[in-house]
Amino acid sequence: MTVDTAFLITAFVTMFVVIDPIGLAPLFVALTQGMPDRARRRIAIRATLIAALILLAFAGFGEALLSFIGISMPAFRVAGGILLFLTALDMLFERRTKRRENQSEEDDHDDPSVFPLAIPLIAGPGAIASVILLMGQRPGLEGSVMVLGVTGLVLLIVMGFFMVSGLIERALGKTGITVVTRLLGMLLAALSVQFVLDGLAAFGFGPGAG
Repeated sequence: MTVDTAFLITAFVTMFVVIDPIGLAPLFVALTQGMPDRARRRIAIRATLIAALILLAFAGFGEALLSFIGISMPAFRVAGGILLFLTALDMLFERRTKRRENQSEEDDHDDPSVFPLAIPLIAGPGAIASVILLMGQRPGLEGSVMVLGVTGLVLLIVMGFFMVSGLIERALGKTGITVVTRLLGMLLAALSVQFVLDGLAAFGFGPGAG
């Protein structure tokens, strides 16, 4: 079985940019401020596992759900691309970071692993849409293994960033995190446009039509 390296890279970059482990790290620090290291590690593991279950569910049943309600994959690909583009704009103009900070401030519970960490900060609308889009882009067992493997890898990176979030925040500083977020936003904008073009091509429009 030949591994599609280009698809693997695209899938990894898409999930990494959408979930944005680097941008989540300082928010994790804020949500777990004052907690002992053991409690922070426990929250990091629990939040990552819950997000993984959510994304796995949508990866397995998302396309079937779309078919049930009469939405084609090309239509969802266009809609998902637009959603990802809006996410990219939020990253470029720092709106997503401010919204995430507001969501974290609204949490009144001692354990933020389910909300807002797992939902909507890790497994948010962009991540869910990306998983469904990637599964539809490469159907079959091989594609499913690649998408789920890449998603799992990104979630492991998220958990790793959570574990060392304090060190990362001190190393990058606020300016460094802003620069990285802007660069990831530009990359996501290009990927989202590609999703839209692929969806239009499936309808007979664009350079890939026919």
